[in-house]
Amino acid sequence: MIGMNAFLGVVVVSLGMVLTPGPNMMYLVSRSITQGRRAGTISLAGVAVGFLVYLSAANLGLSLVFLAVPQLYVAVKLAGAAYLAWLAWKALKPGGVSAFTQQELTPDSPRRLFSMGMLTNLLNPKVAIMYVSLIPQFIDPASGHTLMQGFVLGGIQISISLGVNLAIVMAAGTIALFLARRPTWLRIQRYVMGTVLGALALHLATDRAPSAAAS
Repeated sequence: MIGMNAFLGVVVVSLGMVLTPGPNMMYLVSRSITQGRRAGTISLAGVAVGFLVYLSAANLGLSLVFLAVPQLYVAVKLAGAAYLAWLAWKALKPGGVSAFTQQELTPDSPRRLFSMGMLTNLLNPKVAIMYVSLIPQFIDPASGHTLMQGFVLGGIQISISLGVNLAIVMAAGTIALFLARRPTWLRIQRYVMGTVLGALALHLATDRAPSAAAS
């Protein structure tokens, strides 16, 4: 149903997204370090549901909604940008801490872990834009079943994202211990993460609406 070029294209896009530091990675790492791998895995399940929500909405007409109501796109975009900016400030402010810093936090219930994982993903509208503007480029109308192609290609992206993030959850404690013994590296990691998040927030806040990008 889908060609090898489409498969490889989605794989490259998916790897590029998941390997870029963002709110999903920060939340999963923080929960894994403070509450263990089980908490990180539950949080990751929430992230997965967030992906499914955006994938379903995009395939069932989210792009049309954004085009018809551009104010909605702007609202979602600014909410996501504000969230990224807040995470960047937490990392860069005087006395800020790295996501890999071991610290005492109040344990969250499984329900809250799941819901916060989902909310963290839903507050990243770049996920929606990826499904709306990038994945459709790999759909071949001549092959038919375009809706099914959209879900299959989105499923590939979700599988890659979950696989990489699960590896991060499993390794978060080991990475945190490694960095804890090297405070200079931990400080560098915090500054790099904060700078990347700040740049993403700025880029997202100034991103064009789908109608403008398509023109």
